[in-house]
Amino acid sequence: MVNIRSLDPSASPLDYYGWELRRLREEAGLNQQQLGDIVFCSASLIGQVETAKKVPTRKFSEQLDAALMTGGLFARLVGVVLKSQLPKWFQPYAEMEAKATYISTYQAQLVYGLLQTEDYARAVLSVDHREKLDEMVAARMERQRILDREHPPVVCVVLDEAALRLEIGGREVMRAQLQHLLDCMRRPWIQIQVLPFSAGGHAGMMGSFNLLRFEDDPDICYMAGYGAGQMTTNPQVIRERSVAYARLQASALSHEDSAALITRVMEERYGHQPGPTVA
Repeated sequence: MVNIRSLDPSASPLDYYGWELRRLREEAGLNQQQLGDIVFCSASLIGQVETAKKVPTRKFSEQLDAALMTGGLFARLVGVVLKSQLPKWFQPYAEMEAKATYISTYQAQLVYGLLQTEDYARAVLSVDHREKLDEMVAARMERQRILDREHPPVVCVVLDEAALRLEIGGREVMRAQLQHLLDCMRRPWIQIQVLPFSAGGHAGMMGSFNLLRFEDDPDICYMAGYGAGQMTTNPQVIRERSVAYARLQASALSHEDSAALITRVMEERYGHQPGPTVA
C-alpha cells in the first residue's frame, strides 16, 4: 500500500481529502478497522480513500464527520473532490451552472443531467466512462444538489419526445426516470415542456444547448460536442440561441400536456406488462 505520507496533499482534491482523513483518524487514536467499524465500512475502504485510490461518497463523508467530530469538514471537501472527477473540459461549465440563477435548456435525445435519476445517469455514462463509472455518477448526482438549495435556480427544460422514447438502461430504469420527471414538475422552480414529434422541423435541430443567466455576470451559452463542449458569452450567439429557445417553448406542449404525454409514454411503453399465460 502506498504510504500516505508520500502523497502531496496539494496535488489534487482527492489527495488532500485522503491526507486529512489519515491525519484526523490518527489524532483520534483509531486504526483503519476501528474507524471502519464506526462508519460501517471495511478497513480496506478507509485505506483506499486515505491513499487517494478511491473517491469518497457524500454519505461516507457525512459519516466521517460524525465519527471524527470534524464540524462538517469532509462534507465540504467531498463536493470539491467530486467536481474534480468531471472531465476537465466540463468543469468550467459545472462551476458556472452552480452559480446560475436561471437555466434554460433544450435536450434533443437525453434527459437533462440535473434531472437524471442515478440509474439513468449510470446507464448513460457507462457508454463512454466505464473505467470511472462510479466516480462520474457520483459527480453528476453532486451537480444536482443545486436544486435543493434554499434558493435554487429557475430551471426551464424543453425535452424532445425522443428523450422519452429512447430506452436507456432498460424498462424499469426508464419508468423510474419518467416518474422522476413528473415529480420534478411539481417543484415551483422547475418547468418541463416536451417538444412532440408532431412539431416537425424546429429551432433545436442543430442540437442540444443550455443558456445560463446570472445576477451580475454575462449570460452564457453552452453547446455539447464530441469529447468537449463549447461555452461562450458572445452576445450574438446568446441572442440567436435565446430566440431559438423561445421558439422551442412556443412549439412545445404546455406544462399540463407535457405531463400527460410523459405519463402516457411511461405507462404504454415502460409499464408493467403481464407475463405469458400458462395453459
